Amino acid sequence: MEINRRDFIRQLGYIGGAGLLATAPWLSAFSDSKTTAGERARIGVVGTGSRGLHLLDYMMQNPKVQVVALCDTYAPNLELARAKAPEARPYTDYRKLLENKAVDAVVIATPPLMHSPVTLDAFAAGKHVFVEKAIALEMDETLTMYQAYQRSGKVFFVGQQRFFDPRYIAAMALIHSGEFGAIQSLRLNWDRNTDWRRPVPEPALERQINWRLYRDSSKGLMTELACHQLQIGTWALRSIPDKVMGVGSLVARAHEREVYDNVSCIYTFGNGVKMTYESTNSNKFYGLEERILCEKGTVEPERGKYYYEDIAPAPGILQLLNDIENSLFESIPIAGSSWVPETAGTNDGHWLLAKKNEGDGTRELLQAYAEAVITGCQPENFAEESYYGTQLCLLGHQAMEEEQVLVFPDQYKLNYLNHAIL
Repeated sequence: MEINRRDFIRQLGYIGGAGLLATAPWLSAFSDSKTTAGERARIGVVGTGSRGLHLLDYMMQNPKVQVVALCDTYAPNLELARAKAPEARPYTDYRKLLENKAVDAVVIATPPLMHSPVTLDAFAAGKHVFVEKAIALEMDETLTMYQAYQRSGKVFFVGQQRFFDPRYIAAMALIHSGEFGAIQSLRLNWDRNTDWRRPVPEPALERQINWRLYRDSSKGLMTELACHQLQIGTWALRSIPDKVMGVGSLVARAHEREVYDNVSCIYTFGNGVKMTYESTNSNKFYGLEERILCEKGTVEPERGKYYYEDIAPAPGILQLLNDIENSLFESIPIAGSSWVPETAGTNDGHWLLAKKNEGDGTRELLQAYAEAVITGCQPENFAEESYYGTQLCLLGHQAMEEEQVLVFPDQYKLNYLNHAIL
């Protein structure tokens, strides 16, 4: 479980270390030496539902993590967590956990409605913070949390695991190297066929357990899924979009929820590039993918592949059909061949990694957090990139609600190095 930066970069093969650190400077959180050997980050977990338990599994495998406290208001979840970390002290009030001097840092995996108060209280208590995405449910809250981090002098991580996924890092390193030329468009989608509903032992617990379905505790597909993917545009283009428009609706499950079950957004960058985002909860055929379309090629980081525009000639039968058509109609004055197939290409492409990647970056993300807690060093740009991942999904949701084209407000823009952001 212990990750060394050199080993991590070696996993990415042909891409040089300097290029990787320029593309993903947060990889500096991984140590090249054994300076933190024998030290452990003492972590308290706030929120032990499905995501919290998933993170807890990784932390319990990590020799540099000691899980010393657990907190949840729902007893069955807390008992599941205690079974995984029996030595951790249990709490039902996160504020009591924050008073524990043995806790150096927290991992916050509550529903997003509680992300802001727990994060702000944790910084006030002198703790390092890891909070799941989306960071908050309002743009003002998101900015307040970032400002609290800046004042705190503590480490601030967000559960944006793609920033530590070798497939995505390799993809961005190639894009930033100019291998595929300028980015022309980004198409993002995440399609599922699920109602998101979880069993409720008694009616009084409905909103506590199925918080994703209600507008006062969730923004649905935007804060649950889009926050994973919209970061791809800012990471690839090293800028944020100027404006967004969008449409959301309830189609398949209007009687089961208040939040939209399908959404579509278009984000426009200053150079004219568009980033589209679509998600539905009622058809899973196309699944999950980000397609980055460039002048000389296309990159699909989730699939782990890239494709050059110029490929081998079409199979002989297609060429034969084209020749036959041209001979049949050669006497007819037309501008060009009338049989030029423009369906999706059959290019098999190339793998981004020489070796198949296991996982989605969560293991590496938590390892980096543990290292950062031990050293007290915040990796460059990670908090800022994660901040924009949340702000963009919230602005997209607002555009859908207001049925307007919205400009990214100046008061939510940050100014930090390596990015053309004002």
